[in-house]
Amino acid sequence: MTIIQLDNARIFDGQRNTLTEARHVIIEDGRIREIDSGSCAAASLTIDLNGRVLMPGLIDAHFHAVSADLDIGAIDRMQPSILYQHARIYLEDTLQRGFTTVRDAGGADAGLAQATAIGLIKGPRVFPSGRAISQTGGHGDMRDGGPVEPCLCGASAGYKGVICVVADGEDQMRQAVREEFRLGATQIKLMMSGGVLSPSDPVWMDQYSDGEIRVAVEEAATRRTYVMAHAHTASSVKRCAALGVRSIEHASLIDDDAAAFAAERGCYVVPTLATVRALKNFGPQAGLPAAWLAKLDDFAQASASTLETCTRARLKIGFGTDLIGPLHDHQMSEFELRADVLSPFEILRSATTTNAEILQMEGALGVIAPGAIADLLVIDGNPLEGLSILTRAGGMPLIMKDGVIIRNTL
Repeated sequence: MTIIQLDNARIFDGQRNTLTEARHVIIEDGRIREIDSGSCAAASLTIDLNGRVLMPGLIDAHFHAVSADLDIGAIDRMQPSILYQHARIYLEDTLQRGFTTVRDAGGADAGLAQATAIGLIKGPRVFPSGRAISQTGGHGDMRDGGPVEPCLCGASAGYKGVICVVADGEDQMRQAVREEFRLGATQIKLMMSGGVLSPSDPVWMDQYSDGEIRVAVEEAATRRTYVMAHAHTASSVKRCAALGVRSIEHASLIDDDAAAFAAERGCYVVPTLATVRALKNFGPQAGLPAAWLAKLDDFAQASASTLETCTRARLKIGFGTDLIGPLHDHQMSEFELRADVLSPFEILRSATTTNAEILQMEGALGVIAPGAIADLLVIDGNPLEGLSILTRAGGMPLIMKDGVIIRNTL
């Protein structure tokens, strides 16, 4: 039995817009046992925080661990041994930024989640979606318009890549969803609108029939989990809400009507501003095709108002970044971009308690409370007064995941 005591902590618990003063936190076997209990004689290790802020580990609800290149076709051609070395680096860097949990939005499998769980990869815990599911010619179909030999395809799909698999019709959808769950997915990712990094679909294109989407939602419910969906347009956001999709990703072109409709139905929205700015700033020099850059222009400006629209509707806003390849280094820019609209508390709540709710892990992740998993950050400053402290050198002297100290420079 391992017991760690953190003394003299000011606590941001992930739920309230205040700090509690000078508390003791006792961690036993990876969980928070007690708060403000005084000294514990049986503690294996005691660390005096000297009034520094203790907060929950951050959660990125839209992450791509195996997206090692802006050219998704190139990822399909990579040897798995190379691909997963990229994933290891992205995950380990992410944990060092204070993200103790990520929800992978397409590509990561149960093996990658297990590798982090047992410490082969020193990264955050991973909630894998397996391969995202796309219709033929949809956002996840990475063929460039030419034929694909049958030997490269699955029995029920025209394209099966590292990140995505194609399934058409209700029967293929049911089989594809069941297969991803069989392989260890914790939730299912659907492509329900056009996107940027795909060769044959305009951004405005709504994808999948109502029947196909209902099948995915129904199958996810049998596993007591949910569907998340790539959806840029207002029309695709409304379809998500109407058809039972729990987590709406991006929502870059959402309008007031769609936001209100989604809010009424209890949906979560996960905007991803970091990837839009990173693609705009670095896409040309990274060799992003001109046609894809043109698609990016369709919504790059509009996505800046996504947070304002969602906030007016009182939509539940999660935190995700959606970065790919060399752009993973811009993960912390999501905090900066949201600060134009949201307060530090609202942003931190999105990246902690709200994301824990999305993951169906409320009370266990994203919060400091008895019984919660001991994913903890020590901040040398008050993040409720400004989030730049999270990226300042030395601003995060202690990182703990599952009660294990990852970094301690105190």
